[in-house]
Amino acid sequence: MNCNELVELVTEYLEGTLPPGDRQRFDEHLADCDGCTNYLGQMRETITLTGTLTADDVSPAASETLLAAFREFTTDH
Repeated sequence: MNCNELVELVTEYLEGTLPPGDRQRFDEHLADCDGCTNYLGQMRETITLTGTLTADDVSPAASETLLAAFREFTTDH
């Protein structure tokens, strides 16, 4: 597995839905790649921090900016 593949699979890894063979390859890559190990840690921290946000914590302007970015992303992909 390379770094790009790991990034594509990180959500499934964190949710525990990655098939066993892919999980093994993911773990093996992590054992040899400090960059991806750091990335995984950052993703876990992001999930922890964003899990504490409420709708009131996000300003209307920030909310609209995020929604516009998501709309653009979904129409481009």
